[in-house]
Amino acid sequence: MLQPTRTHRCGDSVFDRLEPLLPKVGKPIQYVGGELNATVKAWDCGGESTVRWALMYPDAYEVGVPNQGVMILYEVLNERPDALAERTYSVWPDMEALMREHGVPQFTVDAHRPVGDFDVLGVSFATELGYTNLLTALDLAGIPLEARDRTDDHPLVLAGGHAAFNPEPVADFLDAAIIGDGEEAVLAVTDVIRDFKDEGRPGGREELLLRLARSGGVYVPQFYDVHYLPDGRIQRVTPNRPGVPWRVAKHTVMDLDEWPYPKQPLVPLAESVHERMSVEIFRGCTRGCRFCQAGMITRPVRERSIEGIGQMVEQGLAATGFEEVGLLSLSSADHSEIADLTKQLADRYEESKVGLSLPSTRVDAFNIDLANELSRNGRRSGLTFAPEGGSERIRKVINKMVTEEDLIRTVATAYANGWRQVKLYFMCGLPTETDEDVLQIAELAKRVIATGREVSGRSDIRCTVSIGGFVPKPHTPFQWAAQLDHETTDARLAKLRDAIRADRRYGKAIGFRYHDGKPGIVEGLLSRGDRRVGRVVRAVWEDGGRFDGWSEHFSFDRWMRCAERALADEPVDVDWYTTRERDVDEVLPWDHLDSGLDKDWLWEDWQDSLSGVEVEDCRWTPCFDCGVCPQMDTEIQIGPTGRTLLPLTVSKRTDVREPA
Repeated sequence: MLQPTRTHRCGDSVFDRLEPLLPKVGKPIQYVGGELNATVKAWDCGGESTVRWALMYPDAYEVGVPNQGVMILYEVLNERPDALAERTYSVWPDMEALMREHGVPQFTVDAHRPVGDFDVLGVSFATELGYTNLLTALDLAGIPLEARDRTDDHPLVLAGGHAAFNPEPVADFLDAAIIGDGEEAVLAVTDVIRDFKDEGRPGGREELLLRLARSGGVYVPQFYDVHYLPDGRIQRVTPNRPGVPWRVAKHTVMDLDEWPYPKQPLVPLAESVHERMSVEIFRGCTRGCRFCQAGMITRPVRERSIEGIGQMVEQGLAATGFEEVGLLSLSSADHSEIADLTKQLADRYEESKVGLSLPSTRVDAFNIDLANELSRNGRRSGLTFAPEGGSERIRKVINKMVTEEDLIRTVATAYANGWRQVKLYFMCGLPTETDEDVLQIAELAKRVIATGREVSGRSDIRCTVSIGGFVPKPHTPFQWAAQLDHETTDARLAKLRDAIRADRRYGKAIGFRYHDGKPGIVEGLLSRGDRRVGRVVRAVWEDGGRFDGWSEHFSFDRWMRCAERALADEPVDVDWYTTRERDVDEVLPWDHLDSGLDKDWLWEDWQDSLSGVEVEDCRWTPCFDCGVCPQMDTEIQIGPTGRTLLPLTVSKRTDVREPA
């Protein structure tokens, strides 16, 4: 653990020690801060009871800085006069080595304050492959890796994000976790910490954690004991303190118009993965894709109103100067007023040439009017569709209710109206999948090219096939499924590649992108692991594991070697966690964390998938009793409202602020 080289006053900047290191590292701008709309508040802005958060996205700055979740919480907390929030990101290995050499601790990019000085280190895990980066940050910050070794002088380490719906593999390193929406949750935690400080911190760290746990909305792993059966399965998980709930419920924010964040989106100084302003137009998804954890854990659907979206776009563009607006959600074309929204936004910003974009579009939600509005003020880029499965059979298994004819009809419309490029996203390794299901992807891609050439009369038609490996996730119907081993995954993808390349008529018009199966096995280990997997995470980190989500830093051999050593005395191994199918009566590591989904409903849907039974979207059909709305006291919130986006006069952006 990094030890400070000299004493410092709490909250002081370490930039004087950091600055000499910057010329020696790659992309030094990522460590400087000072972005447009960044916030730096006085350390004691709220007096002695100020609650101070360091918010971390455990990946490189270029990936973390545009993250909507961190950006939202950053604003929500900094609006409070009694709180401050700053951001920190993972440092690259070259900077890590220099920081260790010169005694520079993990720092925030806003005021370059030591992370160890804050009250809370809040970590947003979008993916499990960021776990080793958390350990690097803890060690650089001078925070003991394991929660049991921390004292009153150390920050609380609190996890959130989608991966936090099963925090057990990193439970030993966390003081607490929040599952679900963070906006109201971080404010509630701030209230508890502020009151605790006002009272003189009675009972120290354990008392504070008890208060958080007893609130019912914060999971504190050390207050739960995990008991195992001789064969390695979990027998039960039980609270070990009075007043601690048996299950911890997720948080759900209702009425998104009341939470119009971010109001002042950050504009990074360094290049990032998304160079645009983004507005979340709705949260949640009930399409019911059985592989999709994000859709399952964010139920119910809650739409932002067309007026609320318009106000956020107007304010965000004025604050940033971006020339593209991303309309984000899990399935943005499903917004009940997407046609009116995109047309009115395109009208409003026609003269200023602000472009609109959506993430990948559902095949059955695409129409040419929508596509034309999206491209009206910007360049006409390629279209992305996600059939997910190559054959009709496998699409029924995963509840992706898109037929081959739906896809062909959609791409025909696109190619006939001037598009030259489409991207198709599929998965490999889905439950019950065979080689033939995967090879159908090649036939589908060839038919797409043939259709494009026919309807357009052109030969420069392109289709890119992108393949991702399927990883079973907690709180989904496939949480019981066996994951496909990496050898079989790679063999299937090789057959698919060969089938595409062998076709002289269409092969050169089809791009093929895929990752090998090995990273998926590690992700599977971390996704459905229990607390014993924490030993593997620590062993990998101690062996040099960093940035496991980056192919140039990932080492499958390291993970397998460390897992074998760390689990040597246990009746479990990597295959047990990944390629093993679970039974209905098995206690799953995350069962004590309540996503609102009824476990019996998930099991029934898993069984339905094996028979190819499809389930409709409950937005437009009767309820299917997944359990979320009654369990979480929530409801579906969708339009159409019939309202219009005002003002409808064309807006010219003349009020963009220049960076200081």
